[in-house]
Amino acid sequence: MNKEIVIKNEVEELDKLAAFVEEVASELGLEPELEMNLNLALEEVVSNVILYAYPKKEEGSVMIAANGDGKSLVFTITDKGKEFDPTKVEEADITLSAEDRQIGGLGIYIVKNIMNEVTYQRLEGHNVLTLKKTIKE
Repeated sequence: MNKEIVIKNEVEELDKLAAFVEEVASELGLEPELEMNLNLALEEVVSNVILYAYPKKEEGSVMIAANGDGKSLVFTITDKGKEFDPTKVEEADITLSAEDRQIGGLGIYIVKNIMNEVTYQRLEGHNVLTLKKTIKE
């Protein structure tokens, strides 16, 4: 299974992302809980690209590709925004209260806990974030 979608860097486009994840999950016969978790991880990553990768008011896009072989599912998120490696962000200390915790880091913590593997590359002016999830052992 290979699918891809390109969305604009607008928050309203997240509905298209949710529909895309639902389509992928349906095609692979994934459990609703896994679909919900995948949607959460993708929404976290893509919303950060939408909100922070491009200068305000600059049009941009985010390409999301999904590749599944029945055993694993790989999402590749690609954008031309400013370089940012979320895997290098210091993880949030979830033992602290919300008031004591520094802003940032919680999203990547969630993504890393949902996915089995999270990798980043900067290739030819593009941010390329790869999220891998084992779906059948």
